[in-house]
Amino acid sequence: MPQQSTFKDLSVVFKKHPVTDDLVTVKDKVAIAQSISNLLQTNNGDRPFNPDLGSGIRNLLFEQADWGTAAALSGRVKECLVKYEPRISVISCSASPDVENNGFDVEIEYEILGRDDGRIVAEVFLERTR
Repeated sequence: MPQQSTFKDLSVVFKKHPVTDDLVTVKDKVAIAQSISNLLQTNNGDRPFNPDLGSGIRNLLFEQADWGTAAALSGRVKECLVKYEPRISVISCSASPDVENNGFDVEIEYEILGRDDGRIVAEVFLERTR
């Protein structure tokens, strides 16, 4: 029986475990989904000592919600995940403008490396915030 990789990260809620009094952790698919969300929300220059880390999509969200911006957005999302999330293999990333809600529907298809989970599709709605 092949052994599967296990991934473990700290939870972003920073609550303590009721039994061990340690910080709560997340594992495997949840850990990777949390990491993807954090990467997409991080703008270039936000992290001290690592100014290149981040997706840089915040500026694109203030552009016109059209297909040109959607193509640039999907390119930046894929580039960010390929560069900063080594636990996954990005299969495809597509974005489409949602003019009525002034945002973009983004679909990311990826596989977790070292596991037999199959392809995972994450759907995210990106919109500008003040």
